[in-house]
Amino acid sequence: MSTGQTPTALITGVAGQDGSYLCELLLERGWSVHGVSKPGTPSESADPLVERHDIDLTEPGAATVLIRDTSPDYVFHLAGISSVWRSWNDPVLTAAVNGISATALLDACFSHQEASGKRVMVVNASSAEIFAGSGVTLQNEGTRIAPTSPYGASKALSHNMVEVYRSRGLEATNAILYNHESPRRPDTFVTRKITKAVAAISRGTRSTLELGNLASERDWGWAPDYVSAMLAMAEYGKGEDFVVATGRAHSVEDFVAAAFAAVGIENWRDHVRTDSEMLRPVDSARMVGDATKARDLLGWAPTKDFDQIVKAMVEFDMSEEMAA
Repeated sequence: MSTGQTPTALITGVAGQDGSYLCELLLERGWSVHGVSKPGTPSESADPLVERHDIDLTEPGAATVLIRDTSPDYVFHLAGISSVWRSWNDPVLTAAVNGISATALLDACFSHQEASGKRVMVVNASSAEIFAGSGVTLQNEGTRIAPTSPYGASKALSHNMVEVYRSRGLEATNAILYNHESPRRPDTFVTRKITKAVAAISRGTRSTLELGNLASERDWGWAPDYVSAMLAMAEYGKGEDFVVATGRAHSVEDFVAAAFAAVGIENWRDHVRTDSEMLRPVDSARMVGDATKARDLLGWAPTKDFDQIVKAMVEFDMSEEMAA
């Protein structure tokens, strides 16, 4: 990319939580943005400045045509099935969407780079779930890859494929993302389920919240922070692996308590019921990420702590509840 030229970015999963935040960030910087969504995704909220492509990347040849037509400088591969729970219900689809689409996109970028001589920088959304069975409580880029779910295995495939194409000369990076939340998180995720329920309980429109394993612990961060980290990886310009995490673990129970505290309810246990039907077949061990490498090489650090994240989500859902 020559000096002064407007960068062109391609974002898969542009309609999702991370894709939408990244899209806004790149447009603020004056980048040209192409967004990829799966066919049938609602387009009402799509930014008119984004050139949208409704494409199934698992279809043979689709990725090749997409990369050839858009000729991006940067590709952010964020699309995929992002729910561990859903991956147990449809492991075959999860493997195809998360594994095959990443492979197809990497191969298309490599082929385009070889044919055109134009460098393509790829950032792939990997996941902490690739480390779920590692037996290590604080994970970094060198931790053994040992997934325990179809989701984790599908992400491990994409992660390994990034390393394969990096070895062939593609500047490809794995963003090993730990759990990250925002008001844009779908309510199929436990965090948003909690904050929406707490907002409704505080308003008196419902009385209880049903959850599975309250003891499960995660390293929760703020989604816009993690999107900023991925942009920093792209601008770093050299293919690497980076853990993106806060380095602190909290339980689902901690999240529930913080959410109820945000609306002034102390006796939260009166409103919470546990349901064994909601437990996963295998729940990941304690997952905490060491983001020292991202801090040292990218200058990245989180801007919101756990309580601020939960409060921001609850306040958003309170405003939604009041507007309903």
